[in-house]
Amino acid sequence: MSRRVSTSLTSPVVYESWGQRVLFGSGTARADVAAEVARLGSTRVLLIAGQREAALAKEICRDVPTVAAFGQVRPHVPADVADAVREAVREHAADLLLSVGGGSTTGTAKAAALTTGLPILAVPTTYAGSEATPVWGLTANGDKRTGVDATVIPRVVVYDATLMLSLPARLSVTSGLNALAHCVDAMWAPRNNPISSALAVEGVRSLAACLPSIVTDSQDVTARRDVLFGAYLGAVAFAGAGSGLHHKICHVLGGAYDLEHAALHSVVLPHVVGLNLPAAPDAARRLGSALGNSADPFGALLQLYAELDPPGSLRELGLGESALDPAADLIAAQVPESNPRRMTREAIRELLARAWRGEAPVLVPLTST
Repeated sequence: MSRRVSTSLTSPVVYESWGQRVLFGSGTARADVAAEVARLGSTRVLLIAGQREAALAKEICRDVPTVAAFGQVRPHVPADVADAVREAVREHAADLLLSVGGGSTTGTAKAAALTTGLPILAVPTTYAGSEATPVWGLTANGDKRTGVDATVIPRVVVYDATLMLSLPARLSVTSGLNALAHCVDAMWAPRNNPISSALAVEGVRSLAACLPSIVTDSQDVTARRDVLFGAYLGAVAFAGAGSGLHHKICHVLGGAYDLEHAALHSVVLPHVVGLNLPAAPDAARRLGSALGNSADPFGALLQLYAELDPPGSLRELGLGESALDPAADLIAAQVPESNPRRMTREAIRELLARAWRGEAPVLVPLTST
């Protein structure tokens, strides 16, 4: 007997999608990039790739009309980097931005696209997901500003699972958990809706099933491909739902204290889930379904963390204890009104303190706040 699945469409739903062409492959990046550059009609390509990806990017772009390479990639896209990449666009009269790298590289391309309007072709080498969102971020004087603009979403994304085979185990885990954070935060973000939640659930399912396989065998191309698929779904869900509490916390900490982006997400996520889940029964149901444990979704998340063994504390990432009070003040001013739980400055300070000390994440009863 079939059972009708509720989609919770009891009130108006607004979902905005973003135009983008996405290619998934294994061992096809060079051919796909050349074909897509030709399809776009571009003849003056500015390659954007950090030092770590420079050799790989050169190989991928062998058949591309590249006029220059920009390598000054830094996390959180400092203002001086944004100025430099924009100057490179002008100097070389580029007509396409080709980014090869992780979220910082894609973010650098977005900084140029934001003011020049040039299209981006993104070739991700991590699971950051920036390539699938219209979100840009720029940091100046320790303040990371973010915004949404259709201009910055890459016109084309070329995914190639084999590009991830050399990704270090630790970065594979933290980057994969960054992708998981996109999925989870989308379940209670300001524009949360049944469509973004459905994408998020499938993203969690793919990531949770395959990230442990990568830890066991870093050369498992099938698992790498499925993690890429989950990362993409999570990014699309995040693009539709917006930035929730978790991302507000990470943007503040990353911009103000220059902390490692992916590792920061992996440390903070379970603490935010422990805080929000008791006040978000629908998100708890969805997360439990995706993790295969409807009775205890939080426990299932912690079990996944135990298998992956990511960094465990903000102190480990280099945050000083003296930063906790000013960080709590900054975050308290940015808590989304849609957050399922009313947040006080004290609750944020306690969350940061637990994450800084590396204490085990816990479910916080509603009566606690």
